[in-house]
Amino acid sequence: MQYTTPLFPGFHLSSLRRKPRSAAEVLAAERQRARKKSISQLDECFGRFIPREVLQPEDSGQFSRRRLFDKANTFWGFFTQVLDADGGCQEVVRKFQAFAAAKAMPAPSSSTAAYCKARQRLPTKTLQHILAHTTEQLQQRHGLPSLEGRRVVVVDGTGLSMPDTSANQARWPQQAQQKLGCGFPQARLSACFSLYSGALLSYRLGHRKQQELPLLRDQWETFERGDIFLGDKAYCSYYDIAQFQARGVDTVCTLGIRKPVPRSQAVAVLGKEDWLVRWPRPKMARQLSYSEAERTALPEYLLVRQIKVGVNNPGFRAKEFYLITTLIDADRFPAETLADLYLQRWDVELFLRDLKTTMGMDILRCKTPAMVEKEILMHLIVYNCIRLLINEAAQRIKASPGQISFKATQQALRQWQPMLDDARRSRAQRRQLMVLLIEAIASKSLCHRPGRREPRAVKRRPKPFALLTAPRHQMKDIPHRGRYRAESA
Repeated sequence: MQYTTPLFPGFHLSSLRRKPRSAAEVLAAERQRARKKSISQLDECFGRFIPREVLQPEDSGQFSRRRLFDKANTFWGFFTQVLDADGGCQEVVRKFQAFAAAKAMPAPSSSTAAYCKARQRLPTKTLQHILAHTTEQLQQRHGLPSLEGRRVVVVDGTGLSMPDTSANQARWPQQAQQKLGCGFPQARLSACFSLYSGALLSYRLGHRKQQELPLLRDQWETFERGDIFLGDKAYCSYYDIAQFQARGVDTVCTLGIRKPVPRSQAVAVLGKEDWLVRWPRPKMARQLSYSEAERTALPEYLLVRQIKVGVNNPGFRAKEFYLITTLIDADRFPAETLADLYLQRWDVELFLRDLKTTMGMDILRCKTPAMVEKEILMHLIVYNCIRLLINEAAQRIKASPGQISFKATQQALRQWQPMLDDARRSRAQRRQLMVLLIEAIASKSLCHRPGRREPRAVKRRPKPFALLTAPRHQMKDIPHRGRYRAESA
């Protein structure tokens, strides 16, 4: 039995020491100490989307010690680097210096070497696990629109460029027509998005010469039974449609190489310019991307639905196109519904624009293939996290996530981040700031502009600089075309 003094109830008479803290008090104190050493309070925004256990210090080896560039600080520094408008490593180092000055800690060096080495130590598997976790969080959101209760997965590919280093050139070579030293390594990214939530579900990275179909086949595990695959004519392949159908996934795409089947050869007429057709299995050819054994295993015929869609909107390049789909129930999926669904396929171009233009993933900065892959992963993590905030804002105003501006959300995050980083604010004040942030995001909705004409053309002309036709150290200055030199006497 323990006895305490009447004036100092917290001390033991036997040892005159303070009562030992409980395990919960020790854990709370450790969390508070770790929070004071955290470079960023962005976990107030995204902490519930990021699994905290993967950012904890390791038991041994790399990131095992509590230091300024530990795993959590390096991750959030990398996160803010993608989120910021500048996007440079020096920007993150300056942020670390300001943090150290606010905490009366020794200021780190202005060199970016320590931070860059810490980024290199970040395990790729950790970033992949975080990306998969954010994707799962997006898929668990309720109230998202769907097509007859089915998820629509839209797929498209795009190109990326990166610094011209020998390591990047070996992994992602430049165009063969360009001279060495005059071009940049080019990679091809194939990504699967959820059409209605905008979530990035999966991606594959290849070089410029790789086609999009082989990259899509590496992502078949992304699709679940009952999904609807939505793509353009590049994905209109007998092999892929048959493989998706075997997995319980229906396809909606535009007609590619095959010619439209006339009405006289239709199996059944479902409506005006809408009928069922039977596709024969393709013959073996050299340009096919699968083997003879895989071709033989395909069904001899595919029963698909062919819909002719007319385009009356001015400014559209195509005046008509053919839809090919395995959704053959015309009562459940009318032709007008499928035509409207394919019109929404343009959203994937906007998703890629958000990644490449708004977030700056078009031109990457890292100089090694390993760091390029980490840079892409971090861009995708930040993209999914912003999409999670957009979905929360859309639920608040009972609107579609597509009505919330992605760029305005990113701008709001940049302005709210310094206030969340203020260590003097209490947890309750940060929660109130998060409520105001969601309200600010929800207040910026996009205008509905049906049939808007957006030609792919630029008005502002570039500077009249000469093109680099030789390596920079061999390039000679070319006299300006507006200057004239007097002939020598």
